[in-house]
Amino acid sequence: MSAFENPVLLVIYRRPDVTRRVFEAIAKARPKRLFIAADGPATSAEREACELTRAAVRQVDWDCKVQHHFSDANLGLDRRMISALSWVFSEEESAIVLEDDCLPDARFFGFCSSLLDRYRHDSRVVHISGECYRNRREGDCSYFFSKYPLAWGWATWRRAWSRFDPHIRTWPRFERQPEAPALFDSHDERVYWLSTFARFHDDAAARRPASWDYAWYYACMTNGLSIHPAVNLVSNIGYGPQASHTHNPDELSARPVEQLEETLRHPDWVIRDRQADLDTFDRRFPGAILREQRSFRHQLGRPARWAIRTVRRGLGL
Repeated sequence: MSAFENPVLLVIYRRPDVTRRVFEAIAKARPKRLFIAADGPATSAEREACELTRAAVRQVDWDCKVQHHFSDANLGLDRRMISALSWVFSEEESAIVLEDDCLPDARFFGFCSSLLDRYRHDSRVVHISGECYRNRREGDCSYFFSKYPLAWGWATWRRAWSRFDPHIRTWPRFERQPEAPALFDSHDERVYWLSTFARFHDDAAARRPASWDYAWYYACMTNGLSIHPAVNLVSNIGYGPQASHTHNPDELSARPVEQLEETLRHPDWVIRDRQADLDTFDRRFPGAILREQRSFRHQLGRPARWAIRTVRRGLGL
């Protein structure tokens, strides 16, 4: 694969095995500019794992300008991601972003790079994702537009990152606008996101821990559209005890990637796919779970589940 112009940011921490696999995928893509940001160990017991992880990304054997931002202190996932992204966009107009557990298909890099160039000056588009949760591929276009800026392998521009506010301070004003509920296509979706953003805003105002990605969701969902590929291009291989959030494997863990045509076929209009957004809410977010919880079968089983939980607590399980 020939090198491409848009830089890649890789964010790592303490998992050398998964980091090595993601770095090997980057090496095959041969970007001309590579930024690597690492968080520092939270405890002395983590120091060796952090050093092994950093060692796994040092062998750059292609023509590439490499810059490192390795923290001595532990910043935590949110501060590390925000500072890494701000670092990159202080120097670059655009970037492709991978965390250490997001394993991309080879076509992911060309997909992101092509669309970064195509929509570089189109303010309607703020994010490019490598994930796809649409139930089936519709039509022959290589991608579609969504309100969801999915962040397991993604790309964006400095102009979009400038909209990011970790405290989502505009939320109280935005939630009073008719555009707020109109952004969502079902009752469950509307309730989930409006309550999530309200809780996030309150947590940030009270300086309680909050997730960087939800602030990025808010920035993108209120300022433009995201691009999703017609097929899935990134697999999250990091589920497990050392993950920051995804401890227990589920249907989102290690999802297979699919083949996407090299010559992209572009949609005729920049309009979001509402059905695809509903599919995404079902499969990537709790849409399907919320619907199941209202079902007659679920309600019928509540006494039995309550009894099982009571017995397990009594047994100390």
